Amino acid sequence: MQRNGTILPDGRSDCDRWGSLEGPDCQPLVHQAPSPLLVALHGWLLAGRLWAPLAAALAPGRELWAPDLPGFGQRPRPRGLQPNLASYGRWLAAAAQQQANGRPIVLMGHSLGGSVALHAAPLLGEQLVGVIQVAAGGGVYQPRAFAQVRRAGALFLRWRPGWLAELPGSDPLRSPLLAERRAAQGLLACSTGRGAVRQLPQLTARLQVPSLWIAGERDQIMASRYVRHLAGYAPQHEFIELAGAGHLPMGQMPEQLAAPIQQWLSQLPGAGD
Repeated sequence: MQRNGTILPDGRSDCDRWGSLEGPDCQPLVHQAPSPLLVALHGWLLAGRLWAPLAAALAPGRELWAPDLPGFGQRPRPRGLQPNLASYGRWLAAAAQQQANGRPIVLMGHSLGGSVALHAAPLLGEQLVGVIQVAAGGGVYQPRAFAQVRRAGALFLRWRPGWLAELPGSDPLRSPLLAERRAAQGLLACSTGRGAVRQLPQLTARLQVPSLWIAGERDQIMASRYVRHLAGYAPQHEFIELAGAGHLPMGQMPEQLAAPIQQWLSQLPGAGD
C-alpha cells in the first residue's frame, strides 16, 4: 500500500519517519477502479431519449449512455445488420466497448432491450460487471398470445401515419412513427419466436455477473411474474417490484427507479465506489 505525506530532503516521506500511518497527513492512497458506464437499451419502437429522466436522476455520480438501437430514433440500421436479437447483441457489445473506452460496463435493458442486453453480455467478457433489467422478463412461450402480438405489430407498422411526426407537439410519438419498418418487424418477430423465447432462460443462466431485475407493480405489458420468472435463472440476482410503476418507470417515476439502482450499484464488485 502506498502512503501520502510530505517528502523530506533525504527522499523519505514523513510517513516513513513516523513508521506508521499515525503521523500528520499519513493516509493510504487508495487507487479506485473507474466508475462503470451504464449502457441503457430501449424497448421496441422507442429511442434512447426514453432514459433521459433516469440519467438526470442518477447524475452526477453515474454516467448513463443510452444509444438509439439501429433502425430506431436517429440511428439508421447499417447495411448488413440483420434485424434479429443475436445481430443486435453483437452490435451492442462492440458499440458499448467503444463508448466505455476500457471502463467497466453495466448493461441496463428495458423490455425488448433486455433481450438485446442478454445477447451482448457474453461478448463483453470481464469488462461487464453487472446487468440491470427493467420490465424485461419472459422465457415462457405462448403461441397464441405471441401470434396476436406479431399481427398487431405488423398492422401498426403498415398503417401508422408517419406524417403525424411532422406536426407540432408530436415528440412523444416520433419514435414509433419513424422507426424503420424492417428493423421493427424483424425484431418483434424474432423476439416472440419459439426459439428466441426459450433461449432467454439459457442466456440468463449463463450470466457471470450480478444482476438486478426490476418489475412494475402495475405493468400491463410485462407482468411482474414474468420478470420474476426469468430472474430466477440468474445465478446472482436481486428482484424488486416497484410500487405503483407501469411499463415505463424511467419516465413515470425516475427518482423512485434510481433509488434501488443506486443502492445496488454501490454494492456491486468492480463498480469503483
